[in-house]
Amino acid sequence: MNPLAKELNEVIQNGNPHLMDMMSEVGKNLFFPKGILSQSAEAREKAHRINATIGIAKEGSATMALPSVMASISGLPAEQALTYAPSFGIPALRAIWKDAIYEKNPSLAGKEISLPVVTNGITHGISVFADVWVDPGDLVILPDMMWGNYNMILNVRKNATIKNFKIFNEEGGYNTAAFDAKVKKEAKDKDKIIVLLNFPQNPTGYTLTVDEADKIVQTLTEVAEGGTNVIAVVDDAYFGLFFEDDVLKESIFARLSGIHPRLLAVKLDGATKENYVWGLRVGFISYGCSIDTDTEQVYDALARKTAGAVRGNISNASHLSQSIVLESMKSETFAAEKEEKYKILEARAKKVKEVLTNSKYKDAWDVYPFNSGYFMCIKLKTVKSETLRVHLLDKYGVGLIALGDTDIRVAFSCLEESDVQLLFDTVLQGIEDLMAS
Repeated sequence: MNPLAKELNEVIQNGNPHLMDMMSEVGKNLFFPKGILSQSAEAREKAHRINATIGIAKEGSATMALPSVMASISGLPAEQALTYAPSFGIPALRAIWKDAIYEKNPSLAGKEISLPVVTNGITHGISVFADVWVDPGDLVILPDMMWGNYNMILNVRKNATIKNFKIFNEEGGYNTAAFDAKVKKEAKDKDKIIVLLNFPQNPTGYTLTVDEADKIVQTLTEVAEGGTNVIAVVDDAYFGLFFEDDVLKESIFARLSGIHPRLLAVKLDGATKENYVWGLRVGFISYGCSIDTDTEQVYDALARKTAGAVRGNISNASHLSQSIVLESMKSETFAAEKEEKYKILEARAKKVKEVLTNSKYKDAWDVYPFNSGYFMCIKLKTVKSETLRVHLLDKYGVGLIALGDTDIRVAFSCLEESDVQLLFDTVLQGIEDLMAS
């Protein structure tokens, strides 16, 4: 094991030994290298005459750039657009995102969380999380309706075991009883479990109510108190898009952070969906846990291991993307701009709810609960979802996502409000076509 990894492990062990028990074998061996990186950093501070350390090209004191490239970049110099960013992420972006987490999550008041590490979007964040914390054979608990890429990252690539519980109860709420039963059953004979929480949820567009969130927190606390190490990884990709009053309008990460030494809360979030910059691929990993010693030192050690995983995978996320996100968040109009887009999506979600109250659809499908995010789902009663999807595409030019045998996912985020009625009427017509054939 590299001496730098040993040093980080000692810091984490002294701060909370349960964290080392949770960490994967890869995670235990991860470190952030010194070598060229640290020498280049020293040179930036002291090499006032000649600096021949960094692997970029320069002309005089400026970063070399093609005019045809810079012609597409407005308002940012080449130094902020084309050079390498740190593997941890741009310091100012990390700081402003951490401040924003506290602003959006009142339950974090008085708690310490780590400085976020920047990832290349949340999908990459999940993969980095898995490198640091998931060993082959580890158990990950997810609902039966889930984003398919979790399986690719956690099961196919990391060889973890995924087990599911039924996401909704008969009353149309989150199935906290099934969650409680599944988590406690699996924790009985395991030293460690991983629970992945995603709200607003993909594909259902559901966010927990405050009461449901309290029950989830209670379950995980009880499991930790029972002696099982719990990693609660929270995918907050669609955070902020809450369209009903009774939902929890902060991340459940805030309520889980620091509540028990055996419970590690990991927040995966990003500008991708929250700031409507999907292709810029800017995500973040943050940690919240109980620490006995110097909290800042332990969080720094976790960040160094996480940045080491980024360094050993993609080197760093795009400097240009990070700079664009940072400059946007610093803008005086940023909050108003976000509110404007939120209102548009909220109106679309409410239009979907309004349209689906029509009784003419009741024999064709049931509507899964939804109150947030980009998506909603219907459960077909008479035809197969894939058969309907293909028929709608071929005959009517309507594209939807088929999930399993019965479910259809609708991304109302990309629908004009005026198209909502037409969409569901076309889906109904497609079902009637198939039933008549």
